[in-house]
Amino acid sequence: MVIKVFLASSSGSTAIKKKQQDVVGFLEALKVDYTPLDIACNEDNRMWMRQNVPEDKKPANGIPLPPQIFNEESYCGDYDTFFNAKEDNLVYTFLGLPPPPGSKEAEQADKDNIVENGTHAEENLDDTIVPVEDRNGDSNKEVKQATDENEEGEGDEEEKEGAAKEETAETVGDGAPTEKEEEEAAVEETDEVTEDTEGQAEEEEEQEEEDLQSEEEEELRQLEEEEEEEEEEELEETQEEEAE
Repeated sequence: MVIKVFLASSSGSTAIKKKQQDVVGFLEALKVDYTPLDIACNEDNRMWMRQNVPEDKKPANGIPLPPQIFNEESYCGDYDTFFNAKEDNLVYTFLGLPPPPGSKEAEQADKDNIVENGTHAEENLDDTIVPVEDRNGDSNKEVKQATDENEEGEGDEEEKEGAAKEETAETVGDGAPTEKEEEEAAVEETDEVTEDTEGQAEEEEEQEEEDLQSEEEEELRQLEEEEEEEEEEELEETQEEEAE
């Protein structure tokens, strides 16, 4: 199985460059074999990537941006899904590859299998049993106090998340370009580079044709002038002969 990573070597977006470096660097750190495919210099790569990203995974404008990751012909995901898999220690699962023995992902898979098979069901059940003497009195107070503390902690976290969202909204409102806008600009820049190259080639061909036509016209004009001069000389000679 070959992991394919579609990249843009000449992207003008700093955000896209950083994401590409993050994906490639992490794969190399894990010693995962992959093939980088450039969409900036190869039109076939760009068209293949856009056609094979599932419709429900494409952005609102319908144009997926690099990096995009595939396992052979199977779509794995974009940078955001790759980042989430990395945070959850599920990169091999994300790539459709078996995790190496001894890795965190392999250990987590073993734990999941144990839970699914119910190996420690009795131990978990014993942990949940509360003695009768602890169901009343001071134990209830301690449980209630712990619950209140947890609720307060969750409330503080929600307030922090709300403040972070407000700061992000204020930053966007101040006119700073968002990451999405940078990515869209990078796609437009890639398309413009291709169009400019084609337009420049057409202009050069037209200029060569015009230069060639001008040279032919100049040669024709010179020939006509030479013929006129010869005719005038012949006419003068004839007049001189008649005068004699």
